[in-house]
Amino acid sequence: MTAALPSLALALLCLLQAGAQVPVQPDLDTQKFAGVWHVTAIASNCSVFLKMKDGMKSSMAVISFTPEGDLALKLAWPLMDKCQKFELLFQRSGQAGHYMGAQEKRNLCVMETDYSHYAVLHEVQHSEAEPSMALQLLTREQDVSPQLLQKFMELIPTMGLTEDMLAILPKSGE
Repeated sequence: MTAALPSLALALLCLLQAGAQVPVQPDLDTQKFAGVWHVTAIASNCSVFLKMKDGMKSSMAVISFTPEGDLALKLAWPLMDKCQKFELLFQRSGQAGHYMGAQEKRNLCVMETDYSHYAVLHEVQHSEAEPSMALQLLTREQDVSPQLLQKFMELIPTMGLTEDMLAILPKSGE
């Protein structure tokens, strides 16, 4: 039994390392990345999201950075009768483009961006009840090109998600 423990520990370490291999935008330029974005598509295995995804509309996200380099995210989700607002703060990790939300036990990675048209975010929420993962396609304009949407859809299975977990969010007009 004790001889198997180092092998088991090594195997678990490899699994954790494999789960952590999310590509991150090299040398993320926070000044170019900050600003207003539209959440135009999401793929997630979160049960709350899966129940609500068909009724969701595009939302606005305002991203800014604190002097310490932490990422501040303000979201406005249009709902049936009101606009739900969220503010999240993600602390900078040792790697540019990778942030951690301490109180919510979330990891957020900026996987890819061209700064002026689109960004792909990868978020993992570590919850004892239900750990979940989400990919988000952000665009500077509310409209998303078919080519960009196709590129996003091709990324979904590489992150362990399926197409039935995808919501392409219609414009909210708000």
